Order: sequence, then C-alpha cells, then structure tokens
Amino acid sequence: MQYFLVLLACPSPLGAPPALHTCQGLAPCLPEEGQVNTSGPRLVLATLHPGTGSSAAMDRIFSALLLSLLLLLQVYGVCGTPPQQRGTLCRTKPTDLVFIIDSSRSVRPHEFEKVKVFMSRVIEGLDVGPNSTRVGVINYASAVKNEFSLKTYQTKAALLQAVRRIEPLSTGTMTGLAIQFAISRAFSDSEGARVRSPNFNKVAIVVTDGRPQDGVQDVAARARAAGIEIFAIGVGRVDMHTLRQIASQPQDDHVDYVESYSVIEKLTHKFQEAFCVVSDLCATGDHDCEQICISTPGAYTCACKEGFTLNGDGKTCSACSGGSGSALDLVFLIDGSKSVRPENFELVKKFINQIVDSLEVSDKQAQVGLVQYSSSVRQEFPLGQFKNKKDIKAAVKKMAYMEKGTMTGQALKYLIDSSFSIINGARPGVPKVGIVFTDGRSQDYITDAAKKAKDLGFRMFAVGVGNAVEDELREIASEPVAEHYFYTADFRTISNIGKKLQMKICIGE
Repeated sequence: MQYFLVLLACPSPLGAPPALHTCQGLAPCLPEEGQVNTSGPRLVLATLHPGTGSSAAMDRIFSALLLSLLLLLQVYGVCGTPPQQRGTLCRTKPTDLVFIIDSSRSVRPHEFEKVKVFMSRVIEGLDVGPNSTRVGVINYASAVKNEFSLKTYQTKAALLQAVRRIEPLSTGTMTGLAIQFAISRAFSDSEGARVRSPNFNKVAIVVTDGRPQDGVQDVAARARAAGIEIFAIGVGRVDMHTLRQIASQPQDDHVDYVESYSVIEKLTHKFQEAFCVVSDLCATGDHDCEQICISTPGAYTCACKEGFTLNGDGKTCSACSGGSGSALDLVFLIDGSKSVRPENFELVKKFINQIVDSLEVSDKQAQVGLVQYSSSVRQEFPLGQFKNKKDIKAAVKKMAYMEKGTMTGQALKYLIDSSFSIINGARPGVPKVGIVFTDGRSQDYITDAAKKAKDLGFRMFAVGVGNAVEDELREIASEPVAEHYFYTADFRTISNIGKKLQMKICIGE
C-alpha cells in the first residue's frame, strides 16, 4: 500500500525558485523575509511507503495531516500570514496608476527586487479592476520599456505576477524621457487610460536613485498640466532638486526620500492611504449631525438621542418638538461676579450652549437672549438678534467676563423691564422663560422682582453653584419650585443640570 504526504509549497522571494516547506500540525507555513504572496500555495504529493507500522495507524496519520492542511487553508487563504483585511473605513477611488521605475546601472539587482516588492505591496492595497483601479509600469534607464499598460491586466493576481517578471535594464538614467513616455503613451486612450474626469485619478509614481541625464522640469510640468498627479520617490544619493521639479504640489505630500532600497517598503502605507477614499463619513467626523450619525455607503443620515427630535434641517436636534408648540422666548441671566473666576465662567458658557443645543431656533420657534450681571447689568444680545444656533453659540463664546459684584435683584428687574419687551425682540403671546445662574448671595433685594416676574407669567428657572443661597434660588423659581431650581457645589457638574433643563424648558411637551 502507498500513502501520500501532502506538502505545502510557499511562494519564495521575488526572482527566486519556490521553496518547499512542510507544515507541521496547525503551525502556519510562514513566508520568507521580503516575500510577496502572489501565486498562493501549491500542493505537492510525496509518496510515503508504509514500514512495519500498522495500516490503521498510517491511516490515522494521513487523516490528521489532511485535516491540518484543510484547516490551514481555511484560516490562511494563502500560505503565510492571513490575508490582509481592508479597513471598513477605506476603499480606493478609481485610479489610472503608472509606476515609472528607474533601473539604471546604479540600481543593483537585489535593490531592484526591493522596488518590485514595494510596487506589489501598493498594488495589494488597491481595488483593481477595469472599472476601478488600473495599473501600468514603465521601466527606464537609457531607454524606456513599457512593461505593461493600464489595459493589460485586470486582476490583482495578474498584476502581481507581471511585476515579478520585470528585469532591470542597467544602463543610463533618462528620467525626463520616461515621463514624456508616460504623457504620450502610458496615459493615452489606446493604452487603457480613461477620459480625464473628477471621478478618476491619474497618478504617476516615479522611483529614482540618481541624477537624470536629461531635463525633467518642463516635461513634468506638462504632465501635471495634463492632470497627472506625480509622486517622486528618491533613494540614496538622489538629487533632491530633481525630485522637487518632478513632484506635484504640495511637495510635502508628493516628495519622499529613503536612505536605501532596503527600506523603501516603509512607504507602502503612505501610498495605500493616498489612494484611500473614506466611505464611512460618520467614523471620520466628516458630517454635520449634531448628535447621532448613521453611516451609509458614501453618505450618512442624522438621528437624535432619546428625548430629542430631529429638526427640519435634518441635522440638528431639539428637546422640543417642531411646530408652534415649541415657540418660546428664552433669556439667560448670568452671574459674572468675581467669585465665579475665569475658568468657571468658561464652564458657564458651555452650560448656556448646552441648553441652546436643545432648541430649534428660528423666527417662529425659539429665540434666545443673554444678559450678564455683576455690580451692573449688561445685555450681551437681545431676543431675535441671532437667527440660528451657530450664531448664538458663537456670541456666547465671545462674551467677556465682568468680574465685579452680585446684583441679582437688579438683573431680575432688567429682565422684566427690558429683556422681555417688544422693543428687545420679545413676541406677544409667546411663552417667556428666564434662566438665572448665580454662584453667591445677592448683594441687593430680590423678592419683589422675583415675584413680579412670576406674576407676569414668566417661567423662571434658578441655577445655583458653590456659595449660592438655596433660599434665594427657591424665591426666584416658578412653581412647582422643586422642578424649577437646581443646585450643585461644583461648577464641573453643571452640565448635569443642563441635561435636566433641556427637557424642562420645552413648553407644551
């Protein structure tokens, strides 16, 4: 009886004959250093003759080997490391990509193999196909050789095999001639280039290690004018001035240098990112959703947290539902006394904007005014001056800190006499809401003004921090008092009060 031992032949480094490896147990058959996995594993059947051992024992050994191999192929789609999974955030924009590779005599054969590894790594990160990315390679020295055109290979596997077959020319360095060849032939319709369009990129990657024997400045300018984006990679003793003449702007993004071919692979990730088009706009923050972003391929939709409603703009959220029921005139009375301190005053501004975020601001819905008080009262902006949340929040951020006394009674009187007057933007018949924020005892009398505000039908909320007097907060607050006054000892926790206020200020909810 004969048995067959299955051996796994892993691809070898570029240019070398395939090496044969025996995979033991479930240990992966690892590639050699510098290897590009292009052709996948090959199965080799080796005849195994039974010795004195029993047939049943040999059957078990053979079955175990076969099972190990099948599991290995399932986990490792190719022999070696597992296939690289492209990030879910990234796909490559359709691109006509041409490599322009220097293989002059200064590039030694083993160094040229490194260039081929670099090209293969970049190709592995692309979406290759006739309707996605097409790849061509120009090999140059004293002359130019078109290794393959944009139309030649339509699969990644075929491209990688073609790269393996490229041989160096080992003569001079005619970089300008190679770029001209790219303009006149490699990027022509007849060679598979697509019509210039915003939907397609045209990219050339030039790799060189020396000073060209011809001019590059004019021909590179013509290439860029034709819509070709040029990356210039210099190695070793390359002339950096030449690279800058070749590359597109901004040059910081388009000129790269490595000290030797042995480390050129470190640029692979840079070029994979360069060809990357972000499709998950939510993950990158490239959206206008105020609260929740829901990603769809190449687009997004907005949603709101529980208790909030998406506004008519499809982006912002309101704790108050849309329509006339959410119309209100809201004025903040903010304590700017010196006891607040500048760093806490910035937290107060964030508190204000937290409330503003919950409103749908417009002429027919919420209007916001802001008054700051200390030893005197200052109107920062009246009701209706700003027609959207963005402008209101910007004005709040610009508010300067007054840093004097605490005349809360005077501020309440100003609210009654001025802030909610028609001349300052208040609308007849629209509910009025006042939010008073203070961090200490008032230096004047508040009882009469607080009572009058509530008698006039204003819905008053009182927020106290630190040394604020809770009896004064209750006196300011509307009925039921427990639902209209808030206190915290620490400025850093006022955002928690803001969350509660967001829901309570909604009239008719």
